[in-house]
Amino acid sequence: MKNLKANELPQVFEREFHARPKIFRAPGRVNLIGEHTDYNDGFVLPSAIGFYAHVAIAPRADEKLILKSTAYDGQFEYDVARLPDKKQDEWADYVVGVAHQLKRAGIPLSGANLLLHSEVPVGSGLSSSAALEVASALALQSLSGKTLPLKQVAKLCQSAENEFVGAHVGIMDQFVSCFGKEGHAVLIDCRSLDFQLVPIPPAVDFVICNTMVKHELSGGEYNERRAQCEEGVRVLSKFYPGIKALRDVSAEQLTKHESDLPAIVYRRCLHVVEENARTLEAVKCFASGDLAKVGMLMRASHESLRDLYQVSCIELDAMVESAHGVAGFIGGRMTGGGFGGCTINLVEHTNSQSFAKAVASRYKAKTGITPDVFVCSAANGAGLEAEHAAV
Repeated sequence: MKNLKANELPQVFEREFHARPKIFRAPGRVNLIGEHTDYNDGFVLPSAIGFYAHVAIAPRADEKLILKSTAYDGQFEYDVARLPDKKQDEWADYVVGVAHQLKRAGIPLSGANLLLHSEVPVGSGLSSSAALEVASALALQSLSGKTLPLKQVAKLCQSAENEFVGAHVGIMDQFVSCFGKEGHAVLIDCRSLDFQLVPIPPAVDFVICNTMVKHELSGGEYNERRAQCEEGVRVLSKFYPGIKALRDVSAEQLTKHESDLPAIVYRRCLHVVEENARTLEAVKCFASGDLAKVGMLMRASHESLRDLYQVSCIELDAMVESAHGVAGFIGGRMTGGGFGGCTINLVEHTNSQSFAKAVASRYKAKTGITPDVFVCSAANGAGLEAEHAAV
């Protein structure tokens, strides 16, 4: 089933489970700017993209939860009253973690068959996990007769990844998967969860370039960066008691107390403080039509992620450099947690296809790796895709 197309999912589900499903979908995302700021209560500017995780679901007569995926053989079977308390290091962990959080939120679970199909490349930094979590949450709650507000869905999906999967991610991925809108990026205040839709000019495409280097956000590097940020807050709050997160720290305050922080902690904090400022400036530039300035801000973001936060890698740097000087290029940077994955490039629509080919060629010449390159635009967020009633 690995080469399955999304529109074939109802027929496959019926063949596997002898029932007609409801199908829910949730998109992956690309972050234009504002990286590693979300878990510091900061600002991010992501966009949902037209690669979706699809979850087909139908009720069962018993209390079993049966999970299948079009990407993997076999199945997982659970009793809804006795879900595993610990992760199994399998794709099913994301669904089980969401199920735990739904129960905690007062959503009753019942027996169900689920078939999962995702178009979001795994390990690419396009948030395949959040897409799966959000689609699973909508699917599972659909059988309960209760519907949670989308903000609560985003929060509980984040908690599933934090507490069950063990990746201490911020709220951005799940939030934009819920609230994405076609033609717009979403400025998210990760403290208040207030958000603002930011129009993307229709003459601009996203060109996403996958380095083909994989990473796992549940790995130690991600959690280590978060701990370093928290250490910075702990030290700085001694001097400024009102500080609760790096969101509250000004560049002047941070610079003044550089000597009070371990050097590596200072560098991590400096990236976050300056990245928040870049993100808010980028929103103003989109509003005023100053795309050249947006490109400069994206370049500065990548350099900071490379040098201060140290989450880039040789392949990401090569991909970023491969874009410079190509016709139609506005700006680009690494996107996602880092240590591989993708770059995001803003490109004039008339040049996007030739840009994609040129960058792929340049990157292969530098690294010997043939990348996946996607031309896309901002897409809508999660919801019911289809209901295939029995006939």
